[in-house]
Order: sequence, then C-alpha cells, then structure tokens
Amino acid sequence: MSETPALYLGLISGTSADSIDAALVSFEHERPRLLAARAHPWPTALREQILAVAQGEATLDLDAFGRLDVALGHGFAEAALALLREHGIDASAVRAIGSHGQTVRHRPTGEHPFTLQLGDPATIAERCGIDVVADFRRADVAAGGQGAPLLPAVHAMLLAHPGHGRVVLNLGGIANITVLGADGSVLGFDTGPANGLLDAWCLRQHGEPFDRDGNFAASGRVDAALLDALLADPYFALAPPKSTGREHFHLDWLATHPRMAALAAADVQATLLELTARSVAEAITRHAPDAEDVLACGGGVHNGALMRRLAELLAPRTLSSTAAFGVDPDFLEATAFAWLARQRLLGLPGNLPAVTGARGLRQLGAIHPAPR
Repeated sequence: MSETPALYLGLISGTSADSIDAALVSFEHERPRLLAARAHPWPTALREQILAVAQGEATLDLDAFGRLDVALGHGFAEAALALLREHGIDASAVRAIGSHGQTVRHRPTGEHPFTLQLGDPATIAERCGIDVVADFRRADVAAGGQGAPLLPAVHAMLLAHPGHGRVVLNLGGIANITVLGADGSVLGFDTGPANGLLDAWCLRQHGEPFDRDGNFAASGRVDAALLDALLADPYFALAPPKSTGREHFHLDWLATHPRMAALAAADVQATLLELTARSVAEAITRHAPDAEDVLACGGGVHNGALMRRLAELLAPRTLSSTAAFGVDPDFLEATAFAWLARQRLLGLPGNLPAVTGARGLRQLGAIHPAPR
C-alpha cells in the first residue's frame, strides 16, 4: 500500500470576492504549515456577477444558477492548477483539495436556515485530478449552528498561548474575532462589516476595487450622525453565536440612511472605516475584556488607516499582524480549509459548537473523488 501524500490544498474566495486564495499545506504533528500560496484573480465580469448575486442585486433562474456554479468551479480549479504549476508540484502529491467555494447567501436563522456556497466541486476534481472536499458549512447549520466562523479551531491551534488571553481578528469582507481564553476556551463570531463595504464604496466612487492603505477614508471626516445610525443596526447588539455576510451589509443597506445624500464621498468612506473599527473594538471589549493582545489577519491588515484606528481603540491591548507570529495573514483562511479537508478524510469533526452554536461536533464537508 503506497504512502498517503502529505500535502493538502485549500481554496477560498471570501466575502469581498477580490480573488481566489490558494494555499498548499503540509502537516507536522497535526499542525498545518503553509508551503506555498497564490491569490488568483477573478475575471472582472465574473466578479461583478458574484457581487451582484451575493448582494441581492441580481436574481438567477435555475439555468443561470447552474452555469454560474460550474463557471466558479472552473475558476477554483484554475487557481489550484496555477499554484501547482508555479511551484512545480504534481497533482499526485496532493491528497485532497479543501474548497470553501464562494458564499452567495448565508441565512443561518429562520424557519429553514441555510448557507449556500458555489463553485462546483465535481468540476474541480475533474480538472485537477485531485479528490475535493467541499460544502463545509451546511452540516453545522443542519445541527442548529451558524455554519460560521469555521476558523477558530485553526486560530487556537496556531496562535493560542497557554495562560494568556488573546484575540485573533480576521479583517475580510466581514470581520470576525476568535477569543482565545487564558483557560483554553475558544469563542468566535462575526462582528460586522470590514472590507466589504469599504471596497464596494471605493469601487463605486473611484472604480478602484479597494481603498489602498485607507487613503480615501483618511481624506474624509467621520459623520457622527451617520455612524450612530449605522451602529444602531440590530445585528451589532445580538449575542453570539452569530454570523453575517454581504446579503446584510451592502451598499443598498447603506443607502437607506437619510444622511447619505448630504455627505461627500470621502466622508462616507471615513465613516465606514470608523464603523468597522468601532464595531470590532466594542465586540472585543464586551467579549474579551481580559485579552492582552489582538492578532490581525485578512486583507484589512494592509489598510494602514484601519489598523491605526483599531490600535487606538483597542489600547492598552497591543495590535499586530499574525505575521509577527509566523502565520501569513493573507492565507490563513485558505490554510484552514486545507485543514478542514484533512479532518474530513480522517473522519474527524471540523466545527466548534461553542463557536457556532451547533448541537455537537460534526464532520464537515462532502467528498468528491477525482477520476481514477
């Protein structure tokens, strides 16, 4: 019997849908180690379609829905193959791909809770010749959980410090925190918007997909009335477990506030940055009062204005990138889905019920074998 290949590949396109993150991961003493990574851009037209569907601006008939699912599957496959080509790695060396897919709707509450990620895993398996594990969130939702966030288990594995309270802050399209208690406890939830609104407003005003270093926001002034109105959204007051997405926090949500018509575009951007910083800081103050430091990851770590404002609000806690602790802030999510794929193939659970609110531990993901 041949030795099982030790490499796994994780894929995810986050709430911002700015690119597909691909991470090649090995495991040493059960801990994931990032070997290589790549941010693979979406074609512009396909990204625009993803965002329109995720924000509820476009509806799809079943034929269009099916075509989009397969088109995204080809995109994920191309990202995986490009990473392998770039580093001269044969597909046979990869035991499995863990593909999160692209979330287009996340409704974990209500009469029939659901979460929906697109990116046909059978297409990925066929194109890459590698087994694919996908659809990680639905088993947790079926068990009464939020299906999110799923990263806290990996945050705890890589960044917990015994006897030391800390928070891991993921600044993606949506912000979420993992509270790592000094006693070994783990809590996590989505705090609200992060890059999603900032990127969307920047794109609308300047045609740029993101606010480079927060310069657009830094050129404006925070409008206190708009900020108060935004922070009054009921989501911020909900107790965890909780999760959210672009279907809630999007530009149409922003447009419902009367102050918008009176403000300069830069002032709106400055207010959105303050909304992210304030909602994150208040969540940490409320749920991690004893945390000594905050380690940030995700695209938001590259927004200097946002990081400076967060550092001010979080003081005396220290704020730093996970890079200072040897963990790449840009590919931690993709690394986590490589880990989740391995968990599924080993028959081990991937969720943390204390985080998601599920009724118990569950194996996450469905296996799609490659052609043999």
